[in-house]
Amino acid sequence: MRDVHHFINGAVAEGKSGRTGDVFNPSTGEVQAKVALANTDEAAAAVAAAEAAFPEWASTSVVKRSRVMFNFVNLLKTHQRELARLLASEHGKVVDDAFGDVQRGLDVIEFACGIPHLMKGEYSDNVAGGIDLYSMRKPLGVVAGITPFNFPAMIPMWMFGVAIACGNTFVLKPSEKDPSVPMRLAELMKEAGAPDGVLNVVNGDKEAVDAILEHPSIKAVSFVGSTAIAKYVYATGTAHGKRVQAMGGAKNHMVILPDADLDLVTDALIGSAYGSAGERCMANPVAVPVGAGLADEIVARLKPRVEELKIGPSLDSGIEMGPLVTAEHRNKVKSYVDMGVEEGAELVLDGRDFSCPVQGYESGFFMGGCLFDKVTPDMQSYQDEIFGPVLQIVRAESFEEAAALPTKHRYGNGTSIFTRDGDAAREYVNNVEVGMVGVNVPIPVPLSFHTFGGWKDSAFGDINQHGEAGVRFFTKTKTVTSRWPKGIREGAEFTIPTLN
Repeated sequence: MRDVHHFINGAVAEGKSGRTGDVFNPSTGEVQAKVALANTDEAAAAVAAAEAAFPEWASTSVVKRSRVMFNFVNLLKTHQRELARLLASEHGKVVDDAFGDVQRGLDVIEFACGIPHLMKGEYSDNVAGGIDLYSMRKPLGVVAGITPFNFPAMIPMWMFGVAIACGNTFVLKPSEKDPSVPMRLAELMKEAGAPDGVLNVVNGDKEAVDAILEHPSIKAVSFVGSTAIAKYVYATGTAHGKRVQAMGGAKNHMVILPDADLDLVTDALIGSAYGSAGERCMANPVAVPVGAGLADEIVARLKPRVEELKIGPSLDSGIEMGPLVTAEHRNKVKSYVDMGVEEGAELVLDGRDFSCPVQGYESGFFMGGCLFDKVTPDMQSYQDEIFGPVLQIVRAESFEEAAALPTKHRYGNGTSIFTRDGDAAREYVNNVEVGMVGVNVPIPVPLSFHTFGGWKDSAFGDINQHGEAGVRFFTKTKTVTSRWPKGIREGAEFTIPTLN
């Protein structure tokens, strides 16, 4: 039985709270590790280490900080397969998907290697008589990230990669469900040359979260998780004077027009709805075909594909869908299937009773793919984020009816449209009230040099994650008005500089 502790001031720090949580192997259902759950004092120790490291790290040349990020990129590439297998063993997503999890985080670290350019300010020469005006970006100080279970590599790197490159020091509170990859990332960051205290990892539950949100030395908090917790993080963090970005839940819609390539649509729905067992905030759990005939065709195409999904242990080769992260979460997803049936939706395929046929994995947290047809917008199972391998078909009679559904929904994270009609796609992109849109792309997660963020109940705060927005979030602007007089200054000035 492994023990997972904390990483504070450049070394593993043994948990002292006396409280631990179970880390499961989702494929077997067995407890494979115990993770320490930090108390307020342990969280404070991580903040203190980050605070002590900040002055030197902030004054380190931006070029040297960039070189540390380059070193980290090379280490990530060397250890990517190791990280992917470790991730799969704790989360349950298949190894290839876990490899992609690491890769999308690595992409952001590569973006952060360009920090010398990204930190550049503005300069205006001779704005008034002998006066120059310029701005510079400065790190905030100690910042923190609180990350979810579904992307234990990518999302931490989204946060700490940009923050540390900007000159901040960082306290990470990852999900206690799969904490080993974030701990390994901290070790690799130190190996890359980050000084002790620059990246600290505190494992824990709500006590650790509250300690971060309330600590006066933490200047900013980045969060990804459910909407209920995102609201809490945003309200609590801002009440304690922090800059906060809090990304919440999602209910992404794929609108399908009659002219769409149905082979492409079918593949897109299978991958985006059932990949990672649906445990993605950018999954497509709702398909909206326009027209009864199109809906019938899509259901007929999907049914055999869902039945044929290769479901099994996350570390086995050739597997398309692994288990869910915990038994508790699997039971929650099953309860939403129960709800959909009670609400009158047509359950085309029922995966609730699926059991892994591979010997030794019968007690894993598996669930088969579920497919609902004739779901209506008034159903609670449609309104809520299910976060599991459940695809709901909501039929629409017209493009206008279909396009209105994601706009009216309380979540506004992502959406996509599949069509050959450029005019319809352009209208949809321009008018839908959602933060990220794909055109014939099922999972429109922006690349690292753009930014990630939803609208409405999917995001709280004014600045998105990673890309140039991430640099803005983790820095503050200092503007300097400068004059170097040629001779002895005569007389006092009582007005501000003007454009004379």
